[in-house]
Amino acid sequence: MDYIINDLSPERAVLVGVDTGEFDIESSFDELEELAETAGAKVVARFSQKRARPDTATYIGQGRLAELKSICEADDIELLIFDCELSPSLQRNIETRTDVRVIDRTILILDIFAAHAMSGEGKLQVEIAQLKYMLPRLGGKGTSLSRLGGGIGTRGPGETKLESDRRHIRRRIKSLEGELSNLKKRRELLRERRRKNGVFTVAIVGYTNAGKSTLMNALTSAGVLTMDKLFVTLDPTSRSLALPSGRNVMLVDTVGLIRRLPHHLVEAFLSTLEVAAAADVILNVCDASSDECVEHLRVTDELLDRLGCAQKPVISVLNKCDLVAGIADLPVIGKSVMISALTGKGLDKLLLQIDKELPPTRRQAELLFPYSMLGSVARLRRDGVIHTEEFREDGIYVRVTAEISLLDSFKHFFL
Repeated sequence: MDYIINDLSPERAVLVGVDTGEFDIESSFDELEELAETAGAKVVARFSQKRARPDTATYIGQGRLAELKSICEADDIELLIFDCELSPSLQRNIETRTDVRVIDRTILILDIFAAHAMSGEGKLQVEIAQLKYMLPRLGGKGTSLSRLGGGIGTRGPGETKLESDRRHIRRRIKSLEGELSNLKKRRELLRERRRKNGVFTVAIVGYTNAGKSTLMNALTSAGVLTMDKLFVTLDPTSRSLALPSGRNVMLVDTVGLIRRLPHHLVEAFLSTLEVAAAADVILNVCDASSDECVEHLRVTDELLDRLGCAQKPVISVLNKCDLVAGIADLPVIGKSVMISALTGKGLDKLLLQIDKELPPTRRQAELLFPYSMLGSVARLRRDGVIHTEEFREDGIYVRVTAEISLLDSFKHFFL
C-alpha cells in the first residue's frame, strides 16, 4: 500500500506596514508576528516604509512595492500580511502587482477567531464579523455572470451574480444578528436571575495573552485552555469562586483585547464584553513583565470607558510578577495587586481585595413581628445573628444582622 505524507508546512510570510509616526511600528510588527504565528504562518521578513500617509494605489509606494515583489520572488514568499485594514481595491492592486496572496490585519485576526471559537455564540460572532468584512470585497464579472430569466416578465439580464451574493450575505447577517440578539436576551435573563438570588459577578478583562485564563484556572480549577498564543480564549467561561469571607461569586473570563482592534470585531464581540459592564467588580489583568504593559492597560481602560464601567470597582492585577525584579510606576486603574497566576503568589491578597470591593451583603436591622409569625423569627435566628430579642405587648422585637436579601423579604416589619 502506498502512503501519502501530507506535509502542511507553514506559509512563508512577509509583514508589511507604513510608519506614519502615529504608533510604534516595531511594537505593532511584534504583535502582528505573534498573530501570524498563532495562525500558522512563518514570518520571514518585515518590510516597512516611512510616509506621511499610505499611498492610495499601492500603500507603500510604487518603488517599494517593486522592491517587495523582488523579495517575494527571491525568497518564495507565499503571503503578504499588511499591518492595517486594506480597502478591496488596494488589496487587488497589490496582489496583481506582486503576484502574491495579500491579507490584512483584520482578516488575520478573524482567521484566528474562527479557529478558536467553540461556543455557538462565539461562532455566530465570528461569522457576522467575517461576512461584514467580506461584503464590500465581493467582486464579479458584472453582466457576464447575469442569470437569464426563463418565464414571462423575467426575460433579460436579471440581477447579476454579484448583486445576488450581496443580497444573500445581507440576509445572512440579519439572520445571525437576530440569533445573537436572542442569545443576548437569554444571557440578560440569567444575569437578572443571579442578581435576584444575590449572586455577585467578577469579570476578568485585559490584553490578550496576559494570563487571564491561567488566573481563572488558579482561582477556580476551571480547566480553561491556556497557551502562549494570542486569542486562545474567545468564549466566556463562568465558575463559582469562594472568597475569604465565605461569600461565593461568579468569576467570568472574557475575550482578550488588542490594540487597533478592527471595528468589525469590536461590534461583533461587544455582547460578550458586556459581561464586564454588568459585573460588580472588574479584574483588569496585565502582563507586568511586558515592555508594553502601560499601553496594554491604556487599551483596556479605553474599552472599559466605552462599556460604561467608569463607576465600577476595578482592581489592576499585575500578573507574571515572578518574571520581573520590580514593578515600575504604572498608571494602574483602580487598586492594584501583584500576583503570579502560575505560581500562586499574591492570590490570597487578590481574594481579600475582591471581598473588600464587593457591595455589602449583610446589615443590621430592627424588626417587630406579630406573634403569628414565630416562624419568621426562627428563620432569622437560623440564618442570621440575633443580638436582641424581646417579647412585647404588640409583638416580638428583634435586632438582627442578616443577609440584605433576607431582610428585604421582611421589610414591612422594619422599625
